[in-house]
Amino acid sequence: MPCQNFYTGKLQAAWERARNSRYYADIGPFSSTAFAQLPVTPKASLKATPLDFCTVGLGDAARYYATTGTTGEPTPTPRLKQDIIWNAISVASQWRAVLRPGSRVANLMPSDIVPVGDLIANVCDYLDVSHVRLYPFTTGITDWERVCKTFATYQPSVLFIAPGVLVQLTRYLKQREMLDGFALSVQTIMLLGEVNTQPFRQRLARWWQCEVFDASYGSTETGTLATVGEDQQMRLACTTNYFELLLEDGQLVPLAQGLSGRLVVTPLNLYARPLLRLDTADSVTISGACEAGQLSPSLLINGRDNDAVVVGGVALDIRAVEEVVYGNCDATGYMIEVDRDKDSAALILERDVLWDTGQEAAIEARLQAHSQAHMRLRWSRILFINNLSVLSKSGASQKSWKKTNLRFVGGAQ
Repeated sequence: MPCQNFYTGKLQAAWERARNSRYYADIGPFSSTAFAQLPVTPKASLKATPLDFCTVGLGDAARYYATTGTTGEPTPTPRLKQDIIWNAISVASQWRAVLRPGSRVANLMPSDIVPVGDLIANVCDYLDVSHVRLYPFTTGITDWERVCKTFATYQPSVLFIAPGVLVQLTRYLKQREMLDGFALSVQTIMLLGEVNTQPFRQRLARWWQCEVFDASYGSTETGTLATVGEDQQMRLACTTNYFELLLEDGQLVPLAQGLSGRLVVTPLNLYARPLLRLDTADSVTISGACEAGQLSPSLLINGRDNDAVVVGGVALDIRAVEEVVYGNCDATGYMIEVDRDKDSAALILERDVLWDTGQEAAIEARLQAHSQAHMRLRWSRILFINNLSVLSKSGASQKSWKKTNLRFVGGAQ
């Protein structure tokens, strides 16, 4: 990680920019002590009064974005050219390990109001890599048929896509017996927009016969916080952000290998809307060493802290659930139905296009056994259906696991 002198200078610059906003106007001059004593900025405050954090008028911004609003109202997010360029170059320095000269990139991420589609295009432009933008939910312009015709002509070698959208594309191609042909040119799939797990990535890699990576982690509010690089690990962007962890007991501590907590970030290169010690509300585990002069620490993203749900005394965790589901059957998606009155949960699985219904009893028994062994949970029932709601696979427009993969019945939610 970079030395403390680097951080002191960058934090002071971010602090001085932040003092020009209403929210941070009274924090006083910068010092290391003042920063250490600054309270964490709750994400709820940013969402409640987002314009109080801005240092420029909306008409002065180079780009205007807004969050998807999955945990409340969409949050306005203006960006100056400095914001855009710093973020793109930082990400490009890592993604260049995948976006090599001669790559053909298909960017299937949204391009309107949220920045992810622009970020991918900016990185490709910076690295001088060919790319096409075609988000399959752009009504009147792009649909699955248009995607397939473009693939047939362009033959992309790299896909940028949300996991749920990739599942829908895979099912579409399987139903038409086209997957093997379309997968021939694809060498790498870069997943963005949703939390995903290693068993799920392995499933996608088997379907497409290529490498599948968790490409990056971040938010519209903060910019990119972590990226995959040459060693194929998701690593924190420590040269463009200052990170801390908020532990369960309320302590705010430096990063350390093995620690889990809510990620707190001070982005070092935000200009239109500087943020100091923002509580991202995302639970993470620091999985790699945090040593000066070494690679930035790797991490696991556990999901949003407010996605936590307890059933029968068991905390449902996205990683545990998906390790059970995708590690033990070929389902292409799942929904958990939580009954608040009975304090129980049912598991609803979406059959793959190629599926043997005669094996469902054995699959159910295997899933129950693994759930009890690894999660201490027995499902009240396990159901198999042909198609789940598109909401559970809607990609970058829906990032909340609780909203997309859980359904509540019975008492208060």
